[in-house]
Amino acid sequence: MAGISLILFDNNREQLKPLTFTRPVGELRVGILKIREKWENMLGMKASYFTTRYLSAKYPVEFEALNILVNGAILPTKELCEYILHELPANTLLTKDGKAIVLKTTQATAKDFLSGEQEIPTVIETNLELIHIDYPWDLFQQNAAALEADFYALTNGRMSQPLSATNTVIGDPAKVFLEEGAWVECAILNVENGPIYIGKNATVMEGTIIRGGFALCEGATTKMAAKIYGATTIGPYSKVGGEINNSILIGYSNKGHDGFLGNSIIGEWCNLGADTNNSNLKNNYGEVRVWDYQSASFYRTGLQFCGLIMGDHSKAGINTMFNTGTVVGVSSNIFGGDFPRKFIPSFSWGSSKGFVTYKMDKVLETAKRVMARRGKVLDEIEEDILKHIFAETDHHRTY
Repeated sequence: MAGISLILFDNNREQLKPLTFTRPVGELRVGILKIREKWENMLGMKASYFTTRYLSAKYPVEFEALNILVNGAILPTKELCEYILHELPANTLLTKDGKAIVLKTTQATAKDFLSGEQEIPTVIETNLELIHIDYPWDLFQQNAAALEADFYALTNGRMSQPLSATNTVIGDPAKVFLEEGAWVECAILNVENGPIYIGKNATVMEGTIIRGGFALCEGATTKMAAKIYGATTIGPYSKVGGEINNSILIGYSNKGHDGFLGNSIIGEWCNLGADTNNSNLKNNYGEVRVWDYQSASFYRTGLQFCGLIMGDHSKAGINTMFNTGTVVGVSSNIFGGDFPRKFIPSFSWGSSKGFVTYKMDKVLETAKRVMARRGKVLDEIEEDILKHIFAETDHHRTY
């Protein structure tokens, strides 16, 4: 909309690390789309970010005379967006359970609010049901609902590309949608528990078995005989094989071979080697504890099922085993046939036998090679982000 700017601000970056080391909160993927894309589609305008300083060169903020400031950890709903556009008074902060949700205001007030220099005198507490992404594991927990909402938002009034007769659909065929260029042959697609969305130019190789909800985003691939349980999202240009359950690959990452991935979140530019497995359930069926960057300690999640949380550019060699609730930071390289520690700091290189620091020159060299395979360039802005994270996380690398 002319003269109006949509700005997503970070509300809880620390709690969402390591995923938010390299991106604003709104760049997280849950369902089919990133949170930003959901807001853009519902409000009909492009978004920018107010985020931490070292990410601002990649994600600059754009102010207008009138600005809609949105908490980037909130998943939009039709009711909320209608309220924002047509009922929310100017210079009024909408909150939910004490958390800032949205503020519609002038450029001067917007800057003061985002910098913490000014409080908004008028506050309205909403009773709308909203989903707030507080921790990384909220992404896979909310993935079923978010995927179904995205599916109907993206496919409403549109016709799927035809599905080949070589495939078997269990349930309502209308819950399978293929975008232009999608290739699906000799697959079993079960939509009784959720829809299946196959993105533009995505490939479902023969023998793949999928139980929805499931999203295979643009250019992504399931390898032959992959077994996938919902709710699972495979982000753009990722490749997956083996067994996957209720997990999200944000994009440009590979789990191309046999091995299990469950109740997990994998960042961008990651690779899990052949027969890499993660545990998502403790042997005693107890509560899973996960490393929390904000408290610098292990946090009680309240979950019985929680797997691997891996930051961007990290890699695992063949036969790597990850324990329940393992957190891997940015640009780490893990290998070996035994369980490594449950918190692996960013820029670590090693195994259960020990770790050393993964030197920055080697990090950049590998990242350039990996990104080039997808036609992407590690530019100076991306390099500066990695260098900042390296310095910021130095105190974690106490091997």
